[in-house]
Amino acid sequence: MATQYVSPRFMLVGPGCVGQLADVLIKFGLHKPLIVTDPFMVRSGLLARCTGPLEAAGITADVFSDTIPEPTDTVVYAGVEVLNEGEYDCLIGFGGGSPIDTAKAMAILAPGTSNIRALKVPYQADRAALPVIAIPTTAGTGSEATRFTVITDSARDEKMLIAGMGCLPLAAIVDYELTFSVPPRITADTGVDSLTHALEAYVSIRANPFSDALAVSAMRLIGANLRTAFHEPTNAAAREAMMIGATQAGIAFTNSSVALVHGMSRPIGAHFHVPHGLSNAMLLPAITRFGLEASPVRYASAARFIGFAAESDSDALACAKLAEGLDALNTELGVPSPKQHGIDASVWEEKLPVMAAQALASGSPANNPRVPSAEEIVALYRVIFNANS
Repeated sequence: MATQYVSPRFMLVGPGCVGQLADVLIKFGLHKPLIVTDPFMVRSGLLARCTGPLEAAGITADVFSDTIPEPTDTVVYAGVEVLNEGEYDCLIGFGGGSPIDTAKAMAILAPGTSNIRALKVPYQADRAALPVIAIPTTAGTGSEATRFTVITDSARDEKMLIAGMGCLPLAAIVDYELTFSVPPRITADTGVDSLTHALEAYVSIRANPFSDALAVSAMRLIGANLRTAFHEPTNAAAREAMMIGATQAGIAFTNSSVALVHGMSRPIGAHFHVPHGLSNAMLLPAITRFGLEASPVRYASAARFIGFAAESDSDALACAKLAEGLDALNTELGVPSPKQHGIDASVWEEKLPVMAAQALASGSPANNPRVPSAEEIVALYRVIFNANS
């Protein structure tokens, strides 16, 4: 059976390569961009790393900087209004996963469908009105290289997975120097997020030789460098490895899939506004334990790639070391449980049935080596609530 492989049409990877942004636009005949970013990028001055090269080339760019963490449909609609007021020929998503995801959703909506809810899976969002150039400033989401965007339906407290070729950026500029100012908490959360992408892409029932190659490389890079990037924020070698690993993991899962961690993570973000990377980190050890017996060879190999297990370890021992290693990693990185994060136990318990239903409806749990029932998902949510306490 044939397997399709997708990635951005053009990728520029390396230190300082954001300075070539104007060249990338010119390469594709683009000259009127709208930059989609967040208030911190403007306030911190980092936006100049994006606008400076454009100004030097005589390209005028406007800025929509009202994006928020865990983007909502209301923010996307506001961005589309700005987009429709100008004669833009492309969008530049500059920032973490949220601005890039917002730019993707804006590109799909303008000037077509007025209700983003109609675009969530299983709908295939294969057409976009404008191309997106993605420039990540965190080593985590991999959104610069994926055919997905995740937007919260604010009326229903539901994170909507939107998938299709319309979400795939035309180009990605991956410059690890943009991550030097990322604080340790975000370094940790986005780092575990990218590790989750690589691990889930590798154990997914939809894994394939192409996604495997990238997932393996990503696990090796992230496993060897996440702790260093967390403890030594200006370590250039670690930052570069994390950035490359995050992008490779993004390409890996866009060509296989994510699985149960992501399916269960999205409702946590929608109902409790926990950042996506952090909610993935909260879930990863328990969900991995849940699936070990269903795919021991794959999980054992992953443990060796990440560096938790030795090549000489048996598969059973490597699987045990994987679960233990993920627990230890969360402890070292200070990943809190939902309870430690401040979520009220009674509200958490009340939301469990709808969270389980939303997780299953996303489709991601069906890609897991062990596919859970709604009751098993509820039980897993209860396990992670007090994890690390």
